[in-house]
Amino acid sequence: MKSIHVSAAALILSLAAGSLAQAQSGPTPQEQMACRSDAGKFCAEHVGKPPQMNACLRANKAKLSDGCRKVVESHGG
Repeated sequence: MKSIHVSAAALILSLAAGSLAQAQSGPTPQEQMACRSDAGKFCAEHVGKPPQMNACLRANKAKLSDGCRKVVESHGG
């Protein structure tokens, strides 16, 4: 019985770690396309600098297209 609890705990931890890794990963190509226009419009000076681009998009979230806003929100913004 104890091994079942240990196995269940290990599974939960691995799923949580996978979710965290996915949340911290960069945008998918589809997400990049959804934000391409907004990034060029509001944050062109940050192209090629992911942390600054992410911060800029978050700062301009109210001005973003619906698709890009959803991408920003899905990445914690």
